[in-house]
Amino acid sequence: MTEFTRYIAKQLLIGTFLVALGLSAILWLTQSLRFVELIINKGLSIGSFGLLTMLLLPNFLTIITPVAVFAVLLFTYNRLDADREIVVMRSAGLSHLALARPALTVGLVLVVFGYILNLVVIPSSVKTFREMQWSIRNDLSRVMLQEGNFNQITDGLTVYVRSRTGDGELLDVLVHDMRSQLKERAKGKAGKPESEKVITMMAERGALVKGDGNRPRVLLVNGNRQELFPESGRLSLLYFDSYTVEMAGADDAAEPRFRDARERPIQELLSVTAAEVGAVDFARFRVEAHQRLSAPLYHLAFIAIGLACLLIGGFSRHGQTGRVILAIGLMVATEAAQLGVGGLAVKSLRLVPLIYLVPLLPVALGLYVLARLPVRRSRGRIAEAAA
Repeated sequence: MTEFTRYIAKQLLIGTFLVALGLSAILWLTQSLRFVELIINKGLSIGSFGLLTMLLLPNFLTIITPVAVFAVLLFTYNRLDADREIVVMRSAGLSHLALARPALTVGLVLVVFGYILNLVVIPSSVKTFREMQWSIRNDLSRVMLQEGNFNQITDGLTVYVRSRTGDGELLDVLVHDMRSQLKERAKGKAGKPESEKVITMMAERGALVKGDGNRPRVLLVNGNRQELFPESGRLSLLYFDSYTVEMAGADDAAEPRFRDARERPIQELLSVTAAEVGAVDFARFRVEAHQRLSAPLYHLAFIAIGLACLLIGGFSRHGQTGRVILAIGLMVATEAAQLGVGGLAVKSLRLVPLIYLVPLLPVALGLYVLARLPVRRSRGRIAEAAA
């Protein structure tokens, strides 16, 4: 490795690390706000909260690092051009590919890093994150019902408690349960009005108890249960001496947690059959596997775009603003194509090859441009740069 290659590669690596670190910190702060409710409603410790949110970082890095290295590359090579270093290197006989070698070397290093993230780290971190989240949300010891507040236990379930006695008894309890309605709508059964219902229960007293499998429940004493069918407007009313409400949902207690595509290893995504997970999830799993294999290639794709735009032109006193804007536009278009192709491939697996074509096409075109176009070494431009 030449001194020039080491010099540029060092700047690119350090810059990429710092930019990725800063962007990851910003995303971590914004995303961690979603889990503050676990501290408020579930009594989650600060240590567990920190671990839970830190498990999100690998997901951020696989998105951030291609953008970070692209931004650092534009800054570094644009500065080299402004300082006339690129002109000097060209006058010394370096070709476009020789000037691009440091960035391409860094790109290959980041591709390896990306594969480690996508194939090993991310599935493990997502699995741990989901298991922690599942355990926290369904652990009775973490169900914290704040007095005088409407506590959202889970999606569609809200509990209000006026006060709590010293022995843990709940006074003046209200439970608003929309889980049935949300579940039916998620299944696309909005056309069946009798299957959607909203339940509101009020009781003089209550208590947190454990059900089958240590599932959390609320025992209500001396109250009523109002069942409303929104589509038809029908209301049914039931008075009870005691009534038990499942906090985690009867379906959650009966069925094991479904592992989504992001927490499954690559070999499982490629070996699963449609009979095991259904046609829709089968397509999602296949696309997820191919996206993991193609995602690291975007490091090279973005680097090739930046190099092709910045190196093919000669020196100009007016800078390279136009080329920088062109590079950013091509990068954004490539990123948009990545998102679009992923959605299309889920609908038709025959489009899966496009998942690889999107990152490989900029790499091939960029290298072709760098290898084929001649280096401009006109004396006028060198003299202009030295002036």
